Amino acid sequence: MPLARLLVLLLVLVPASAFAQERAPIQSYEVVASFPHDTGAFTEGLFFQDGVLYESTGLKGRSDIRKVDPVTGKVLQKRDLDAKYFGEGIVAWKGKLVELTWQDEIGFLYDLKTFEPKGTFSYPGEGWALTHDGKRIIMSDGTAQLRFLDPDTLKETGRVTVTDGGGEINNLNEIEWVEGEVWANIWRTDWIARIDPVTGKVTGWIDMTDLLPAADRTGGEDVLNGIAYDAKGRRVLVTGKFWPKLYEIRVKP
Repeated sequence: MPLARLLVLLLVLVPASAFAQERAPIQSYEVVASFPHDTGAFTEGLFFQDGVLYESTGLKGRSDIRKVDPVTGKVLQKRDLDAKYFGEGIVAWKGKLVELTWQDEIGFLYDLKTFEPKGTFSYPGEGWALTHDGKRIIMSDGTAQLRFLDPDTLKETGRVTVTDGGGEINNLNEIEWVEGEVWANIWRTDWIARIDPVTGKVTGWIDMTDLLPAADRTGGEDVLNGIAYDAKGRRVLVTGKFWPKLYEIRVKP
């Protein structure tokens, strides 16, 4: 079992008395619908806007940004990233698409409609994922911290450390803003953390183990990674790296 998943499972399964604070509750889910997803997509970023999905993929030589029909899975528009970069998370802001790279400390700006390049920006450390709360861009970097960026300058304005039961939650990966919370995939696991962006405390865990049937797994890095929220329809869409399906889910109380 990968170390990151083991740590999350230990955090969930160890008695509450082992921690200084009470742990967040675990929630289950139900599948509302499923749709096709490109099995060649090493999904890094995902969001829903104006009726379509925007998705970014990773791996050097295979990274791209794309616009996808959420029902058919058809790629409607795509732009490849230079082969020397490992693409990471994306977010839209004021008509632009903002993209991170993994370890190159450089991000790219594109026109949201045409995908034409509009500039670059820099940041220290690794880049993993992006979302926004309407006022700030929020960034994960693979640690237990979420960074807050000025959406116009893309300069860091602050950070919060994500914790549960008094312990830090590392490997925060793809993130999404969902009705006042940051939802985060935990790298190499099938768990989603619901995070209070003010305190950094996990308010709940969504156990998505076995969402993708074992028969559809390749045995590689095909873990859950990709959360998109349709605010108008109040729908949560999730997928994973190399997954054949995109799922609409409903979280149970």
